[in-house]
Amino acid sequence: MARRRQEDVIGEWGIRDVTPPSQAERSALRDEAELNPLTGRPLKRRIRRFRPEPDRYLASLGGPLPFMRRLRQIDDEVEAQTNRLAHAYAERTDGASWRRLAERWDFGEVNELIERHNRWYPVEARLPMDPRTRDYVKIAGRSYRREPLDGQWILRRFPA
Repeated sequence: MARRRQEDVIGEWGIRDVTPPSQAERSALRDEAELNPLTGRPLKRRIRRFRPEPDRYLASLGGPLPFMRRLRQIDDEVEAQTNRLAHAYAERTDGASWRRLAERWDFGEVNELIERHNRWYPVEARLPMDPRTRDYVKIAGRSYRREPLDGQWILRRFPA
């Protein structure tokens, strides 16, 4: 086996001579720089509003966190219930029977998931506390809590 030089193995050769392809690339970049309105001006500084923490990094290696999986289950279950209700709504005969059906509809599984979400989400997602309200902060201006589904939810979506 031929012995190779350290520069060939590690790539410590410094700046190489200009080749025709690299010269063409440099000139193309130089021409495009005149079209860019940001050329020569400093970019705005982006403020990072988070701290990278080791426990978050390690948790991310395990896939979605429990609250993420639970939220996905809730969304999937609500979609399935909505589809079932849409089929039942298409087959309805009158408003009174639809109201009775809405009152008797079973949301047991999804409401249990919503209850677990409301109980554990702030802890699992590490929501900060708002000292003025003594409650967890709102997410995008809304509470993290989800309302349980019931007959009124059905009648709002599918009026009698």
